[in-house]
Amino acid sequence: MRLTQSLGKGYTPPKGYITVNRVWIEKLDRALEGLILSVSGWRGIFAACGDGESREPGISPAHTLIAAAAGRAFAEYLGANSQVSTVHPPVPPLPAPLVLVGTDTRPTGPAIADAVIRSLPGSGCRVRYAGLVAAPEIMAWARSAAGAAGFIYISASHNPIGHNGIKFGRTDGGVLPGPEAESLVRLFKALITGGDSPEDRANRLEALLAALNVDVGEIYAQVPGAKQEAYRAYFDFTARVVYGDRESELRAAMRRGLEKYPVKLVCDFNGSARTRSIDREFLGSLGLELKGINEGPGEIAHRIVPEGESLEPCRLFLEQCSQEDPHFLLGYLPDCDGDRGNLVIRDGERARSLEAQEVFALCCVAELSHLVWTGELKNNKRGTAIVVNDPTSMRVDRIAQSFGVEVFRAEVGEANVVGLARKLREQGYTVRVLGEGSAGGNITHPSAVRDPLDTLFSLLKLLAVREGPGFFPIWLERRGGECPEHFGLSDIIASLPPFVTTGTYEPEALLNVKTADHGKLKDRYQAVFLREWESRREDLYSKHGIVAWEAAAYRGMEERRGISRFADAGRGGLKIHFLNGAGLPVAAMWMRGSGTEPVFRVMADVEGQDRGFERDLIFWQRRMVAEADSMKN
Repeated sequence: MRLTQSLGKGYTPPKGYITVNRVWIEKLDRALEGLILSVSGWRGIFAACGDGESREPGISPAHTLIAAAAGRAFAEYLGANSQVSTVHPPVPPLPAPLVLVGTDTRPTGPAIADAVIRSLPGSGCRVRYAGLVAAPEIMAWARSAAGAAGFIYISASHNPIGHNGIKFGRTDGGVLPGPEAESLVRLFKALITGGDSPEDRANRLEALLAALNVDVGEIYAQVPGAKQEAYRAYFDFTARVVYGDRESELRAAMRRGLEKYPVKLVCDFNGSARTRSIDREFLGSLGLELKGINEGPGEIAHRIVPEGESLEPCRLFLEQCSQEDPHFLLGYLPDCDGDRGNLVIRDGERARSLEAQEVFALCCVAELSHLVWTGELKNNKRGTAIVVNDPTSMRVDRIAQSFGVEVFRAEVGEANVVGLARKLREQGYTVRVLGEGSAGGNITHPSAVRDPLDTLFSLLKLLAVREGPGFFPIWLERRGGECPEHFGLSDIIASLPPFVTTGTYEPEALLNVKTADHGKLKDRYQAVFLREWESRREDLYSKHGIVAWEAAAYRGMEERRGISRFADAGRGGLKIHFLNGAGLPVAAMWMRGSGTEPVFRVMADVEGQDRGFERDLIFWQRRMVAEADSMKN
């Protein structure tokens, strides 16, 4: 295989022709074993050395082939090879599908993108490559680019730096929904593992490699123009998302509020794709000042996941800036692809990190208040809903009750949440805010992806819009309280319904299980739980008023409450709600194996401020899962 195009700084393409022999196929199969193919995207360790923390830009020949097969499978999914007319007289063929391609800032991104780009022209597709873009940026571009059929985005989201992956989507602004993502996986597997014989498979793989020897110079020459087009599409779309239909009126109200109560921000870009996105210009359009650290693309200074200890540099930077200027109130940290960000705030003289569940709850308060402010919630006849994933804290249920709206839950996975929200809109619901509260951030319609700018603007609306009535006064009125004349972020956060919830990346939230069949694991867990419930029920009643429990299963976009067989949850989420004497859930335990990481997650959620109760539940959950995992058939 001869690849003449440079794949990125420091990367040297493979030289010579690769013969697909038995040893080579064994290496490919080992690479495939480490690849996770989920609805949220495909992920694995792409660094050639196999180290998940490697910063080397090269990928192995096996991973080059995986990337090429991914591009070819997406082309087949788009129907790129069905352009020939069979009617008489023949009609002009449809234009070849246009696929938009971009990467985050991981070192292996350019090499993977190059293999994808080279695989598409021979598959009947046109290609535009924007280079470095944030995930929401390429998705906004796909919505507006003339003739676009879909996008391929190279990213492993919050996974370590030596990992990488691929996300696929059409032109609706999000990743492929579950059934379509599964169809794409089947096409990919047929390409890379299928065949009537080992020789047939080897010939197919050699042909796929040989097809990469195409001239892609023109595609690379057009990168600056493609990047500029993606940037402008994202800027314009973000304005539409955060301001809604009353853009000029809301923008003016925010400006007036920020002139009277100034807010300045900081960002730890952590070398992410947001280093070259719209953040500074968009925030500046409202007169907001932003100071940043780790602003060079690829300057990944610490762990990528924007939670826990990763927020500490941003917290310290905000604290430093606020000591020099007290108007510095907010900071944010995005993940590598820039579709998710969690927050730090100044709380009195110190700065502190917000928990992911707190961030999402604040966004729900803001965006439901937005609907009241515009009159959309009052005038909506069919109903308004919030859509969340299954481990989202029940705090959002209490917020929803204050506004008289419904809460719908789907299994973990952005595609599941977005798909359920679309389904509800088709039924006549208004769904402005949705997301995965367990991961923080929010999705604000019409966006179909999390975005830290949308999250920031949710909080800024609560702080800045203080007239007509303001967003925070609207929320307090719904809660049955009065708004003080002067308020700040601490007051807004203190107004949230109190809950204690296990953080997604706390050590207690992560388990390793040996049982591959998670349906069987949950079946064993049921036997353990029923025994344990009988021994603990009196204690749970006397201490916490709990009288009963109810199990729920979450698979894809479906929620099933009151299940009798825990195994019905399969590989999806299983949640145990604990009910008080009025039949209301006041605590919960949850479990699910990750679809993008080799871990099993557990969680506890408790109404009130009793951290001891949450600790008791999470350690109880861990013990029961571990016992179920150790049981034999």
